[in-house]
Amino acid sequence: MNFKNQLLFRKCIFSTFLLLLCCGSLAAQTVKGHVYGSRPNGGREALPMANVYWMGGNQVVQTDERGSFSIDRRTNASRFLIASFIGYVSDTLEVVNPAQELVFILREQNELDAAVVTARQQGNLLSRSSPIRTEVITTAGLQKMACCNLAESFENSASVSVGYADAVTGARQIRLLGLSGIYVQMSDENRPSMRGLLNPFGLGFVSGQWLESIQIAKGPGSVMNGYEAITGQINMEFRKPPVEQPLFINLFFANSLRSEANIASSLQLNHKWSTVLLGHFSTDPQPHDGNHDGFLDEPLTFQYNFANRWLHIADNGVQWRFGFRALYETRDAGQSSHITTHRPEGMEDMPLWKSNIKNQGINLYSKLAIPLKRPGTETSAVAPNVALVFDYTHHALDAYFGLKDRNYDAKENSVFANLMFQFGIKEAHRFNLGLSGFYDHLDEDLSLSFANPSLEVVHPFAALGRKEHAWGAYGEYTFNQENKFLFVLGSRLDYNNLYGWLFSPRANVKYDFTENLIFRASGGKGYRTPNLIADNLGNLSTGRWLRIDDNLNIEQAWTYGLNLTGYFNLGRGEKSSLSFDYFRTDFQKQVMVDQERDLDYVWFYNLDGPSYTNTFQVDLTLEPLERFSILTTFRHTDARVHLAQFGTVERPLMSKYKGVFNVQYATRMSKWVFDVTAQLNGPSRLPYFVNATAATPESVKSNAEYSPTYPMLYAQVTRKFRDLDIYLGGENLTNYKQSNPILHADHPFSRKFNATVIWGPLMGMKVYAGLRYTLFK
Repeated sequence: MNFKNQLLFRKCIFSTFLLLLCCGSLAAQTVKGHVYGSRPNGGREALPMANVYWMGGNQVVQTDERGSFSIDRRTNASRFLIASFIGYVSDTLEVVNPAQELVFILREQNELDAAVVTARQQGNLLSRSSPIRTEVITTAGLQKMACCNLAESFENSASVSVGYADAVTGARQIRLLGLSGIYVQMSDENRPSMRGLLNPFGLGFVSGQWLESIQIAKGPGSVMNGYEAITGQINMEFRKPPVEQPLFINLFFANSLRSEANIASSLQLNHKWSTVLLGHFSTDPQPHDGNHDGFLDEPLTFQYNFANRWLHIADNGVQWRFGFRALYETRDAGQSSHITTHRPEGMEDMPLWKSNIKNQGINLYSKLAIPLKRPGTETSAVAPNVALVFDYTHHALDAYFGLKDRNYDAKENSVFANLMFQFGIKEAHRFNLGLSGFYDHLDEDLSLSFANPSLEVVHPFAALGRKEHAWGAYGEYTFNQENKFLFVLGSRLDYNNLYGWLFSPRANVKYDFTENLIFRASGGKGYRTPNLIADNLGNLSTGRWLRIDDNLNIEQAWTYGLNLTGYFNLGRGEKSSLSFDYFRTDFQKQVMVDQERDLDYVWFYNLDGPSYTNTFQVDLTLEPLERFSILTTFRHTDARVHLAQFGTVERPLMSKYKGVFNVQYATRMSKWVFDVTAQLNGPSRLPYFVNATAATPESVKSNAEYSPTYPMLYAQVTRKFRDLDIYLGGENLTNYKQSNPILHADHPFSRKFNATVIWGPLMGMKVYAGLRYTLFK
């Protein structure tokens, strides 16, 4: 280590320890309240032994003989508190002011001659209490549309855009703050997930019916789960073992012949042990070619996965959560003899361009929370505790593209571990200390047919595959001044065996001008190791060679932003809000995946110039009438990147804006629920080769060609009975489809063949029907 690096290391160590010494201690807050059961005569009675727990949290408490409860409000806990009791309908409340006592009034199940409803629960909402700008999609929001999987759960959000990565594999990708979803840290109940080989198809491996909620946080967020969050974090909260629903069944069927079945069972074995079983099966067996180019619009898929999650709560307060998940999926894509009716002259005897992709994996996890003082010896607000999180994932991806000798086979083993210590002093200070890290062993085998044989490189794909590990320490301090001013300062220092020392400072500020006017600011740095092939799997569905430069960097960027949110009453509603966002991401280092530098190659090289995005968004939520809600959002994105041939230009295939308008109306007792969502998707710059016109740096900058603006329309009607929901809906009701999504589809083995220029929907109108059956204990 030279003198400069030693000096940098000493500064990082000094600043981290200075933070630890000056911050003081962490104090959790205690939320108190009562749980009552309603009576037919309009009265109410206390419910002793009712369960109260945070949505996705690590603690479950029970009410006393008076129906009273007291529960910790952890730094990493949800802002939503759930109360449940046998024979009653569970209810969910958002904790806005932790000092204010909450009152749950649960209704008996037999009171509802029509349906079990999610009382007072909005579909999409902005968290009031989080220091980070966080959008929450609740259970009600996940039921607004079919939500077959995670990728289809963001249609009512302008923050997240979802599209196809290419026109062959069916891989879905999200975008947040104008950048690909690879820069978003996905997490499974605050454990990092969908890393490495899971990136291309991971969104399709999570059933929307398994989820309890989704939290979308913009900006780099907390340092507790690593340094990989750049544009934001999307956390998934799954159905919980303590929820008293021994059986949930969801069946789905679409006119495209897509079929799906989901099952969930939450079982309470005794007062200490509970478990939830989750099962999923889906298939797309029918070939479709709506644009008549000879290629399947979506692959034929077959998928099943199973998960089992356990919770143990000991008498001394120790909680242990553990479980596993297994996955198997196949997808067949490309040309099909069933739909290929016309082939160019002279190509009748050419083989069909086909692709087969197989995903198999297993995940194991354990979360152990240990209070360091026995319950009752000290108030829960200042009681220290230790938590240990462990996660292991094995995933195998085997695929070929075009012909069977053009293959990509990869296996990955990943381990993540996190040791956390939390404690507090009084109510103003909270403190998290910890050690965490990961180990990734990625073994990749890519056919040499993807490399130019004339390129004088001994090992064309020597950069593929790696053994990478990074371990570090972090500290996070939270100052809370009576919930009016909240300041979170965190930093972590990691050593990566491939890239050396990585320092990640982050800060978040929340200030309440009034109870209904909230200001937030955030900023921080994140890093990410690029997975060259897995992150860009669609590039194997082209006729181009791959060219990978030597010594590619780890990607690193700063993200910072502002948010102002106001809440107000309108009509009979109490849930109206108006929010403004601005976020910017600046890359210091980035790996470019460039198809415009040389038409014979997909070129991977280090960024040499600016790369940034500016994102503006406004969200308006209204409830002018009882049971009638309106959600409208608009996002504008300015994304620029420096390309080797053209200099700084608009980032290709990035939509300039997106607007969402959603209305929902429910009849009394929510017997009928009507939901309509309209989207307006703005234009995006097309790569210059799409129209085969000559390109110069000036023409690409000043006379770029764009995709058209297009609408999307969704609708769903739900009829609710006591334990049964029946729904009927439609997607893409305007039947809008991108024309010619595959370039030179009639010559799939030529250099010009390209299935990655996707800016719009590939499938036309879809009509579906389904049911949800819930058996309450």
